Amino acid sequence: MSGRHKLSFVELFRAAPAKSSLLTLAPIVLALGQLCNSYVNGVSPAIAIGFAVVMVTFAVVAMRHHAAELRIRLLEADHGVEQA
Repeated sequence: MSGRHKLSFVELFRAAPAKSSLLTLAPIVLALGQLCNSYVNGVSPAIAIGFAVVMVTFAVVAMRHHAAELRIRLLEADHGVEQA
């Protein structure tokens, strides 16, 4: 594996399906649920949109971190480094 190889979502989901699902789907479902809740209960959409933006941002950052962890594990496996 080269140092410039970027992992795709498919590779991330194959390597760790549960963790990948929790890091991507859960925040997006929460954001959509909050938007629906705001609409149904008549709460200001600004609050719900702000929450949705934060949750989507969290999902992006968390998946990038997850990809970095997986790249490190793959590099260590390629070079025979023992994991603690």
